[in-house]
Amino acid sequence: MFKLNENDKTAIKAVLDIKEYNEENFDPAILDQLENDPKILSLLKKYGGELLSDRRYLQLTKFIQHGDVTVYQHCIHVALCALKFNDRFNTGADLSALVRGSLLHDYFLYDWHDGSAPGNIHPKLHGFYHPGIALKNAVKDYNLSKREKDIIKKHMWPLTINPPRCREAWIVCIADKYASTLETLKLKKGIIATDYAESL
Repeated sequence: MFKLNENDKTAIKAVLDIKEYNEENFDPAILDQLENDPKILSLLKKYGGELLSDRRYLQLTKFIQHGDVTVYQHCIHVALCALKFNDRFNTGADLSALVRGSLLHDYFLYDWHDGSAPGNIHPKLHGFYHPGIALKNAVKDYNLSKREKDIIKKHMWPLTINPPRCREAWIVCIADKYASTLETLKLKKGIIATDYAESL
């Protein structure tokens, strides 16, 4: 689908080039900072506002991702992290694809914790199958670019076999893992409290 050019490779390398573990890189307060960063929030609203207010997309507020974090909140966290990575490492990503792909990457529309939930066709293998289910749902409900499709389908790499094929998909793949780590750390510290459905 996409062939990575030298600019893509340089951008990806910049995001992946972590020399050593730094506790500050995984401070859960980073999510709070991103949630209050006017530049990042304005980009989220500019490129994702239509999705965030769409009644179909708002179904994600009903499903839990990690602890008390809804899938809706998690997708916003991923979009915020992806935008921050793009800005910090000057990756030159397509911002529309980056935000929309981030927001739709977990558009699977079921409670993955409940093995008998409608739509949860592979309860013990959710990690492997949900990217395809999310892509199928997103294609049904929204017009997607090739890059947005690649983001959704490949965000679970390396758990799933096929690696991302565009810089935006690489960024979201990394941002998803980073945001999930921060959410888990916030859960462990008992400091998750924001209700995004009401604040955006």
